[in-house]
Amino acid sequence: HSARLLGAHASGAASSHAPFSSPKRLLLLASRPVPRDLPRLPFPVDAAGGARVHVDHLGRRIALSPTHILAMLLAYLRQLAEDDLGAPVADCVISVPCYLTQAQRRAYADAAAVAGLRPLRLMHDLAATALGYGLYRSDLGVAGGPTFVAFVDVGHSDTQAGVVAFDPSGMKVLSHGFDADLGGRDFDEVLFEHFAEEFRDRYKIDVVGNVKASMRLRAACEKAKKVLSANAEAVVNIECLMEEKDVRGMIRREDFEKLCAELLERVVEPCKRAMADSGIGLDKLQSVELVGSGSRVPAIARVLAGFFRREPSRTINVSECVARGCALQCAMLSPTFRVREYEVCMPAFIL
Repeated sequence: HSARLLGAHASGAASSHAPFSSPKRLLLLASRPVPRDLPRLPFPVDAAGGARVHVDHLGRRIALSPTHILAMLLAYLRQLAEDDLGAPVADCVISVPCYLTQAQRRAYADAAAVAGLRPLRLMHDLAATALGYGLYRSDLGVAGGPTFVAFVDVGHSDTQAGVVAFDPSGMKVLSHGFDADLGGRDFDEVLFEHFAEEFRDRYKIDVVGNVKASMRLRAACEKAKKVLSANAEAVVNIECLMEEKDVRGMIRREDFEKLCAELLERVVEPCKRAMADSGIGLDKLQSVELVGSGSRVPAIARVLAGFFRREPSRTINVSECVARGCALQCAMLSPTFRVREYEVCMPAFIL
């Protein structure tokens, strides 16, 4: 009630306090007719009032908008950068999903201003990934025509796909597709629902109705999903989950993939839209790059390989590629750095 924790510090305190996370999702709630995210949030949200979060601070109840929470996060990131560089930080490039509305992009810009930052550009996630991919490559577009590359970003809460044309002088985003409600957390939720039902039958406890127990089970399910990415089975073992009962469960990868069959079908839809809007055929693609924190599920790569008729490549750092692209774009826009001429053509929007 008297301190504000962010980043790793907030994650460490999550076992005793409900953390405020996913400000991007909160930003979307304000414009959704049916706020589907509300049941998953471990904190109260007033969706009718612009998705405001109510917290107790210094003995009084205050309401925070998604812009406020996003500004806190950006200020924290700014402080990390200043501590690392040993110099003030103001100019920046911020990545945003391709599906945000103009008002939601404005909210990002407002949050940056509150955090003391000066965004030189808001850049689409996939455009940032493509810039980091193409800027230092000398083999793109040298055979008399552009090189076409598809990018698929399966993030924590959304999935985006796009087709980019590269030549030696720059890049152009030809198309994009998205599912704003499909990400790695949805695969976590499948495991959560599976084990919540199993524990209800075996241990006679209702995890869904207990906020703290739900948080602990969701954290365990996220770990289990990561284990299944490299192993044939995973174990969920939690001490004193509810009513002083220790719980234990096991799931095999093949069973997990059966539970996720509907989600796996949805992964392909943004790719279909991106390819249709790009105007090029699958045979024209030189590569399919798979990125995003949710892309490590083996079944995702398998269904994408079936659609694109080739194995997705993992030559890019899946967790850092967007930040790297934003850093490069910021250097290109700043008069302080010298970067080779490279044109970045993407859908424009006005701040």
